Amino acid sequence: MTHMTQPIDLYYWPTPNGWKISIALEEMGIPYNLHLINISAGDQFAPEFLKIAPNNRMPAIVDPDGPDGEPIAIFESGAILQYLARKTGQFCGPTQRDRIAVDQWLMWQMGGLGPMAGQAHHFLKYAPAMDPPNDLPYAKDRYRNEVARLYRVLDTQLKDNRYVAGDFYSIADMAIWPWASLWEGQEQTLDDKPNLARWLEDVGARDAVKAGRAVAAEQRSNIQKDKDAQKVLFGQKG
Repeated sequence: MTHMTQPIDLYYWPTPNGWKISIALEEMGIPYNLHLINISAGDQFAPEFLKIAPNNRMPAIVDPDGPDGEPIAIFESGAILQYLARKTGQFCGPTQRDRIAVDQWLMWQMGGLGPMAGQAHHFLKYAPAMDPPNDLPYAKDRYRNEVARLYRVLDTQLKDNRYVAGDFYSIADMAIWPWASLWEGQEQTLDDKPNLARWLEDVGARDAVKAGRAVAAEQRSNIQKDKDAQKVLFGQKG
């Protein structure tokens, strides 16, 4: 296991993708300096941030002690999780088969649950509150139904596994939990998903998950009521 000495710089805002990394840093016991990137104010478009995260999205990190001892900037939450897990030797699975399982479920979150749940949030919560309102039944049904399908897949996986990739806790759990914890806002039900409900409670009870989820929690805003934030987040700026 690599010992982390210098703090990592975390560029963050309290959203599900941000929580993945704050949770991972807390779980791994890695010291970090917090840099808030207020996505509602447009901080993600600042030239200095784009040097770190060219896709103008947070989270991102800068590790002053990267490969060969040189600093490295990393964007994309899944890539950050893989980097931190490999560097510390933690939460990436004890065997090669386990590591493959972790990667599969991490990719499932990055390519499936995150984007689909994000669209569900947008069309169910934000679009109807825009000016003028965009209340689109087709879009609402499409993304609500796809998120439901993904949660059924996850519930089935958790039937015979304590955690997402097996009997061990991993970065796959850290990636999926922040999004799945917001199931109510995605207009989902856990009544027919007992395994998912059990896992959500188990992971949510971990001290590091509570600590990571609490980072800058007071900054979470009500975008449904913030017209200026809507223009920044949903416009074509940048």
